[in-house]
Amino acid sequence: MKFTVQEIAKSIGAEFFGDPEITVSSVAEPKLASELDIALAINPKFLDDLKDTSAKCALLPKGIEWTEYDLRAAIVVSRPRYAMSTISAMVDRGQNYKPGVHPSSIIDPSAEIGNNVLIGEMVVISSNVQIGDNSIIGPQCYIGSNSILGTNCYLREGVKIGSDAIIGDRFSAQPSAIIGADGFSFVTEKSSAVEELRADLSKSNVSKNENQIWHRIHSLAGITIGNDVEIGANTCIDRGTVKPTSIGDGVKADNLAQIGHNVQVGNNTLICAQVGIAGSAVIGSNVVLGGQSGISDNIFVGDNVITGGATKVLSNIPAGRVMLGYPAMKMDAQLEVYRNLRKLPKLIKEVTKIKKAVFKSTKID
Repeated sequence: MKFTVQEIAKSIGAEFFGDPEITVSSVAEPKLASELDIALAINPKFLDDLKDTSAKCALLPKGIEWTEYDLRAAIVVSRPRYAMSTISAMVDRGQNYKPGVHPSSIIDPSAEIGNNVLIGEMVVISSNVQIGDNSIIGPQCYIGSNSILGTNCYLREGVKIGSDAIIGDRFSAQPSAIIGADGFSFVTEKSSAVEELRADLSKSNVSKNENQIWHRIHSLAGITIGNDVEIGANTCIDRGTVKPTSIGDGVKADNLAQIGHNVQVGNNTLICAQVGIAGSAVIGSNVVLGGQSGISDNIFVGDNVITGGATKVLSNIPAGRVMLGYPAMKMDAQLEVYRNLRKLPKLIKEVTKIKKAVFKSTKID
């Protein structure tokens, strides 16, 4: 699909200069851009490349004089990356799934399929499922019984949704995401060593007999997911034990994240790659969990908290904190610890030198 410069500028509320009728169908870096691309010069380091680009149009930050380059048009914005969210959606060609319902798919007669829904190859849709209008269910997806998907949902290849999931509008899941696996919840007949340690973390050893069988506590509740949620590839969200796992509106989870049973996540929270959230944790709204962050079970992370990469959260965090490290500390305190650790080798050498000097001065012949 092609768009004119004027149409794109209008869609993002931006100024444009030059020929409004130039058409484009994609975006590219200036060096790689063709006549049908918008050259993305949103970073100053790409400006020099505009002198050799084949593109007729560029996306530029405010303050750049577009006439200095061999362009026929320019779209000028104050926040280029934000503009990219709309432009990239306009020109995204998607996965080229064929419209309609593929004959290899299996759809239970009790399922309710909305208007203009695409269902790809080898999809299985179970009993009493509801799928809203204009949704796309990619090849080899599975949707369990009694689950509900809102309108304009988009499931990429191999997404699996278990039973009793209630999912809002404009939900998106990347390949092989798993929604609704049973939670990791086990118990022994007698009190276990793990329980003993949880009761008293000061213990350095345990006395309990570990030769016990682990018995599963079954996950009886489902999952509720709000509107405008996106889940990355191979990310897993477990169903609840006796109350549903809950994901708020606008949550975005990257690839390979794990969200445990009974977890509650507030609105507009960002969960980066390889984050692990243990069972029954409560995560507030507008939280950012950096890559490989770990959240212990049954703790609370307040609104607007940010954790740096690989942060391990072992206790509650009040709202608004920026945390880093293992165990998680306020970022400024953790950075001070790091700086002091780097000084240790030099400090050890200086102390050793002083000790030698003192020993030499006090040595008795």
